[in-house]
Amino acid sequence: MQIALDLARKALGRTTPNPPVGAVIVRDGQVVGRGFHPKAGEPHAEVFALRDAADQARGADAYVTLEPCSHHGRTPPCCEALIAAGVSRVFVGLIDPNPQVSGQGVERLRAAGVEVEVGVLETQCRRLIAPFIKHMISGRPLFILKSALTLDGRTATRTGHSQWITSARSREHVHRLRDQVDAIMVGSGTALRDNPRLTTRLTPPGHDPIRIVVDSRLQLPETSHLINHQSASPTWVVTVAQADPAKIKALQVHAGVEVMTVAATSAGQVDLPALADMLGQRDIQSVLVEGGSVLNQSLFSAGLIDRVMVYMAPKLLGGNDGFGLFTGQGVDHLDDALQLRDFRVTCLGDDVLLEGEVCSCSPD
Repeated sequence: MQIALDLARKALGRTTPNPPVGAVIVRDGQVVGRGFHPKAGEPHAEVFALRDAADQARGADAYVTLEPCSHHGRTPPCCEALIAAGVSRVFVGLIDPNPQVSGQGVERLRAAGVEVEVGVLETQCRRLIAPFIKHMISGRPLFILKSALTLDGRTATRTGHSQWITSARSREHVHRLRDQVDAIMVGSGTALRDNPRLTTRLTPPGHDPIRIVVDSRLQLPETSHLINHQSASPTWVVTVAQADPAKIKALQVHAGVEVMTVAATSAGQVDLPALADMLGQRDIQSVLVEGGSVLNQSLFSAGLIDRVMVYMAPKLLGGNDGFGLFTGQGVDHLDDALQLRDFRVTCLGDDVLLEGEVCSCSPD
């Protein structure tokens, strides 16, 4: 199953609106077939694995990170392909949260005499498709709050200097993360202060996510790197419905730039829950948030943070006047703190990546 998970990760950020899935065919203790779902419209993981295994699939075991589909979509049902290939046993990581499937694939396999075991490396399989589960259950994307912090919890010095808190190895890891999400989001403050490109810089080249700028007052200048970019992926500027039509028109004349309007809060800011709904309607399943403390706090207050990824460097800035992860007023009691589940720690050279889930992404 771990091999199947590794295969599935190859397609992260490329399968929306489908989830990433990996499959492995094993015969007499040897892997004879491997496959993963590369993108929507292409065959599913099981089909590629069965093709790879060919005649060796008969009497073999299949390991699949997600329940094989049982319905006709763009491709035929995978459970039927497994049955036709003569697979004896199927090990499933996770039941599909899609109500069109949800247990039906497993039932069809068992009805055909195939032995099925569910729940192999379930936590890892659930984490893999957390954006798909969140979108399937709520209609909204999974929001991943990412930041680089010093050991004393600062994102920048008192003057705003932040390049670079973490090491080159951590920054490369962030670019791999960008390569795996549908969209990346910042607030207007970060866009103005840092003038980022928010592209993926890997060798070989990776996939650029859609760039989203939350800008209630349309302060983003037309000279911004986010507008004048050399990327096939678009930039979406999100503002309030009351925004200046002339400013909207000025931004829209740039190729690859779309201005989206949503409702405003009582303070005149972009209503983030409304934005989450709109992004979900556009089949955005994962959003990497690389904003500053203002946007982070707004997401925190709106209850929209689903996953936290903090890259912590062994540095101390001192004082209490540096920039923090959040701004404004926090919770009054520890009982109200945001509790992370499935907490993981990864060493990246001298840096440490701390990550955990806020959203359980569970149908129940």
